Amino acid sequence: MLIDPVLETVERDLKLVDELGLQLVYVLDTHIHADHITGAGEIRRLTGCRTVVSSGTGVTCADMKSEDGDAIAFGARQIEVITTPGHTNGCVSYFCEGMVFTGDALLIRGTGRTDFQGGSAIKLYDSITRKLFALPDDKLVYPAHDYRGQTHSTIGMEKRFNPRVAGKSQAEFVKILSDLKLADPKKIHEAVPANLACGQRGLPGRV
Repeated sequence: MLIDPVLETVERDLKLVDELGLQLVYVLDTHIHADHITGAGEIRRLTGCRTVVSSGTGVTCADMKSEDGDAIAFGARQIEVITTPGHTNGCVSYFCEGMVFTGDALLIRGTGRTDFQGGSAIKLYDSITRKLFALPDDKLVYPAHDYRGQTHSTIGMEKRFNPRVAGKSQAEFVKILSDLKLADPKKIHEAVPANLACGQRGLPGRV
C-alpha cells in the first residue's frame, strides 16, 4: 500500500516498489489535500492498483469508499480505517501493526487547520482526543507531512507534549485554531479540484 502519494513523486515511489519486489495493490488518501495533487490516479493508471478514499470526501472516481472500522486486507496484513474528521469533513486515519497514519488530523506537535473544506475544530478535537488518543501510548504516529523534518512521533508523546491538545479543553483548542489566521495553501485552487478527480486535472469528480 501507498498512503497519500504526491503526483510529482510517482516515479520515485514506483521505482522503490519495484526495487523491493513488491506488488502494489492499494493507494489510500487520508483526505482531499489542499497543498498538493495526489498521485493516486496516475499510479492506478500505471499499475492497475485500486484507489481508496473515505466515503465522506464525496469523491466518485475512487475504486473503494471506506467507512469507520473497515479493515482493508493486503497480503497477510490488514489496515484499519478510523474516521477522524475535523481538518476536512472526510478525513480518515489508517492503523496498521502498531502504526497510525494520521494524515493532517494529528501532526507532530501540532494539528491540521480547520478553516476550509468543511473543517471543524470541535470535530477535530473529538477525533484526536476520543479516537487517536484512545490508542495505546506506544503506537507510532506518522502524519502526512512535517515541515520541520520530523518523521514520526508516538501517541503518548503527542498526549503529553502537543501544544494544541495536550491538557487543553475543547474550548481552548477551538480558540487556538481560530486565532491562527493562516493564509490559504498556495495550491488550493488547483489541488482541491484535481484531488476530487483522483489527481486528474480537468475531470470533475470522475476518471
